[in-house]
Amino acid sequence: MTKDRSFSAVMARKPEIMKSSVGIDYDVFESGSIAFDYERMMKETGYTLQEIEEIQKETSVGNTPLFELRNITKLARKYAAPGKGARIFLKDEASNPSGSFKARRAATAVYHAQKLGYKGVISATSGNYGAAVASQAAMRGLKCIIVQECYDSKGMGQPEIIEKARACEAYGAEVVQLSVGPELFYSFLLLLEDTGFFNASLYTPFGIAGVETLGYELSMEFREKEGRDPDAVVITNAGGGNLTGTARGLIKAGALDTKIIGASVSLTGLHMASDEQFNKKSFTTGHTGFGIPFATWPDRSDVPRSAARPLRYLDRYVTVNQGSVFYMTELLAQVEGLERGPAGNTALAAAFAIAQEMDEDQIVVVQETEYTGAGKHINPQLTFAKENGIKVLIGNPADEVPGENIILPENPGKISIMDLDVNKTKKSYIKNCIKNTDVKKATKEDVEFMMADAKTTEAFVLETLEELGVKVETEDK
Repeated sequence: MTKDRSFSAVMARKPEIMKSSVGIDYDVFESGSIAFDYERMMKETGYTLQEIEEIQKETSVGNTPLFELRNITKLARKYAAPGKGARIFLKDEASNPSGSFKARRAATAVYHAQKLGYKGVISATSGNYGAAVASQAAMRGLKCIIVQECYDSKGMGQPEIIEKARACEAYGAEVVQLSVGPELFYSFLLLLEDTGFFNASLYTPFGIAGVETLGYELSMEFREKEGRDPDAVVITNAGGGNLTGTARGLIKAGALDTKIIGASVSLTGLHMASDEQFNKKSFTTGHTGFGIPFATWPDRSDVPRSAARPLRYLDRYVTVNQGSVFYMTELLAQVEGLERGPAGNTALAAAFAIAQEMDEDQIVVVQETEYTGAGKHINPQLTFAKENGIKVLIGNPADEVPGENIILPENPGKISIMDLDVNKTKKSYIKNCIKNTDVKKATKEDVEFMMADAKTTEAFVLETLEELGVKVETEDK
């Protein structure tokens, strides 16, 4: 009997489709309320950190170079107060086979798919992860389908997304390109059901565990080079997997005093699911349009429980404007001789400003780069912006209005960051826990889970629940 392929019917079958395509029974980790056993879920990926290192080594993933950006550090110190200006380092993840840190996630996911006997892998992504999955699938001899949200209703596609489609096809993947809207997830579910392929999601435990090697490597390299761990690691944040995996790797290395700083491009005022606004942004990832929603509700992802939970590890969250990232991309190329793509340079722009707050003997690390070229280069990005009515100006980045203009800083001293209120983000997360689970009374286990998931205190959780009018079950009920 043919299954009902209507939108509502396919969405209703989501749990069974996900279970068969990921090979994880998420129900075993559930408590029946808000809480679930996150650490057990991560542990039951079945691979130790050392095993993942070996898996990645088979396809030449990881062990990427670490550069000290001496010229950019000197430049930062010119604008810093006396005695300020931390040394800036960069982990060059562009040297991975597909040109980004996403190869670490893909290597583990594709290996696991092959181990379980799947004939192919599917991933829904408009970013570097698609190329990473396609590359790893080619190495493992598996078929690959990448589903992209690429166009607006006028059929206009962003140059960076189109470039990534080209990369996926170069590795032999089939690319399914869709317009912005709910059809993406519907089409993704249908493909999983029709093909029986593995869901190489960005948000499975396999994918996040793959990034742990990045954080672990960082700690080991700094102990060898400098005899200590870095003081801060700045991580471009979108869906949260990059930050989560890197932080977990640092923790496994024992680097408990290293500050975890998330950085996103500020796209305040633009809605990512808006057809009209889709092409008004000049960044396809690493921006607040993903960073804030996924931080305040991680389980909006394409699996029942996301393994990417950035608030668990975040010490600070900052934003930079689009123009500063484009400026830093050119600066990195012309001052350090490294031409790299825009996403990693979001963290670099933030690190440039953060280094000026820190002492000269401290170390701040930008933990990833990505490849550039074709549509990922800043020239086609800025040209596309102009074609969509965005003014490209030189001046004060603080005056930038996303969707209206892109302001390149008139000099490096103008590059600045804005701190987001992390406590406000944590409150939003707790509110979403209540809203999305429809819980009327929280259990003690729920409170402990939210404390861990938001990296906060019991008092903070209880105060927020009281504001929401939600009672907490007592032992004697």
